[in-house]
Amino acid sequence: MAILTRELRASYAFVERNFNLTKRYWGWEVAFLVYSVAGALAVALIGQSQNDQVLLLTLVVGAIFWNYLSILFSFIAETVAWERWEGTLEYTFMAPVRRWTHMLGSTIFAVTYGMIHTVVMLVVLALFFDLNLAQADLGTAAVFMVLGSFSFIGIGIMTAILPLMYVERGAQMTFVLQSVLLLISGVYYSVEILPEWMQFLSNFSPATYVLDAVREGLINGTSVTALLHDAWPLALMGFVFIPLGLWAFGRAERYAKRTGRLKRVG
Repeated sequence: MAILTRELRASYAFVERNFNLTKRYWGWEVAFLVYSVAGALAVALIGQSQNDQVLLLTLVVGAIFWNYLSILFSFIAETVAWERWEGTLEYTFMAPVRRWTHMLGSTIFAVTYGMIHTVVMLVVLALFFDLNLAQADLGTAAVFMVLGSFSFIGIGIMTAILPLMYVERGAQMTFVLQSVLLLISGVYYSVEILPEWMQFLSNFSPATYVLDAVREGLINGTSVTALLHDAWPLALMGFVFIPLGLWAFGRAERYAKRTGRLKRVG
């Protein structure tokens, strides 16, 4: 119990550190939030211009929930990059802190930050478009946000290896992967319109299942029990990706330490 308490305190220290970093750059955080809201409004206005309520809700759900998933992915995938940018990479990775403790702190902060963004965007878009969610099943949206979060946490941990292994190009690689997920996951359209090979790839993106289920829940009021075909792939991905990511990151960390890749510059 004492060890667990110590590790949880260490995780909270990373949450507090990330909060202070965010507070330091609060001007940029406001700018990013305004950009995210403006981007979501611009996309949703396409549906408004077509006078199509279903299209409008489809675009709104895609914009809001992709924003949440992309924030979660970015924060965790850039864990190493943040340390390098702040000049704390060597200190953090040589400190007597378990890596899962470090990742847990980064994940808690990412989820909290993403939820704040999501709530702000949801409120703004709901007021702007006077959205009708009378038939929405909010429980379905909440359940699939949780399931999707676990999957993206696992992918984020595995992707965080890239900035660790590739000092110069790692952060750019994570951005490319995020862009591919955006393209193949049906954020603003059905994956059925994609080329066949991209539809095949979409099966491996957790965002595909999250967005499909959340749309069903919010637009058609579909319950969780009727969306098990979306739930089980997400549960499986979360169950596999998180331990696999921690294992792979541990191997990569030992290799990076052995070969001198823990550099501040990048």
